[in-house]
Amino acid sequence: MTVQSPVARQSALPVDPVFPARWSPRAYTDATMTAEQMTVLLEAARWAPSAMNLQPWRMAWALRGETGFDAILSGLVPFNRGWAEKASALVVFASKDEMTGMDGETKTNVWAGFDTGAAWMSLALQAAKVGLYAHGMGGFDPKALAEALNLPAGHTIHAVAAVGYIGAPESLPEGLREREVPSDRLEMAEIAFHGSF
Repeated sequence: MTVQSPVARQSALPVDPVFPARWSPRAYTDATMTAEQMTVLLEAARWAPSAMNLQPWRMAWALRGETGFDAILSGLVPFNRGWAEKASALVVFASKDEMTGMDGETKTNVWAGFDTGAAWMSLALQAAKVGLYAHGMGGFDPKALAEALNLPAGHTIHAVAAVGYIGAPESLPEGLREREVPSDRLEMAEIAFHGSF
């Protein structure tokens, strides 16, 4: 297992080291990834848990240098575009909006976003296990991305992720350099409540 972090975060409890080591940098090197490496990350996402085993997540991805990468990059807000252009790959996470219920009726899949988040986390953890870093983003233009990537009707884009090898903070614009550290987490008592909220 390869888990690297410029700042070692420590968990308060004995969780697998991949959890505190995983973080979302913005500085990437110019190293490339292969399609095979990307496919392994997508395979991890494929095994995410899913309500009723519907597996509603859909992912569009491309490696830097490919037309699809430029299409995804063009749909990001300028702030994210400025650093994500150096990532080795970009992945768009979307989900199928509807499902066929047990009664045979077509209805909205209210768990689609939750399940797609599980697929994203599976990809991010697999990336961390092999020495890659994934940074999820909400700063994108959903309409532009949908058009650029031929998103089928009845699907929703939830996030875009940059994936690659961690670079030096000095490669970022000055305003971002000081932010290029793993963030801490809220205390357990602030997020988990025994018995009720």
